[in-house]
Amino acid sequence: MTAQLPSKNLSADQAIAALSTQSQPRVSDAEMRQAVRTLLIGLGEDPDREGLLDTPKRVVKALKFLTSGYHQSLDELLNGAIFHEDTSEMVLVRDIDLFSSCEHHILPILGRAHVAYIPNGKVIGLSKIARICEMYARRLQVQERLTAQIADALQGLLQPQGVAVVVEATHMCMVMRGVQKPGSWTVTSAMKGVFADDARTRDEFMSLIRHSPTFH
Repeated sequence: MTAQLPSKNLSADQAIAALSTQSQPRVSDAEMRQAVRTLLIGLGEDPDREGLLDTPKRVVKALKFLTSGYHQSLDELLNGAIFHEDTSEMVLVRDIDLFSSCEHHILPILGRAHVAYIPNGKVIGLSKIARICEMYARRLQVQERLTAQIADALQGLLQPQGVAVVVEATHMCMVMRGVQKPGSWTVTSAMKGVFADDARTRDEFMSLIRHSPTFH
């Protein structure tokens, strides 16, 4: 499935439509289970032994959950939670846990997102920010695109004065295989509007996500 990025000056309804996912032809669960069975054989395993009998079914079920964001729409996710509000101060939701899957190796990406925006007459329910992050994370991803998609979604839905997104994550494809560097973190950012244009606004956002939370 592919996501289209919204153009500028769209209404909230138009932005939701522009950001919706588009279905592609699907294969059956039986075909997916057979593919997992083939992989097991290719790895030198016996898919008919007791411990692996239900593994193809479990793997397919797990992968469907981990990529369930493909089958979500912003319209359903938001459920009308955009409100008119006369405020122009920064709104920040930080330390949003993220669990995604690397599209190159289908291995976990584990991290957190910090998302801020400055309203321009409209605000969004705070939980919806976390749900937007989750929707895009539950797809095969690269971190750079995930960061941009979160920022583009908020920019398209709210047309705010600015949006800032920082994602910090560790990639199991760098930890468990390949270069094998446990403890490494990747940081990506997307800055729009005043966050891109005004260094003071950007610095305020960065300072707010640097300090450790006191409520943990």
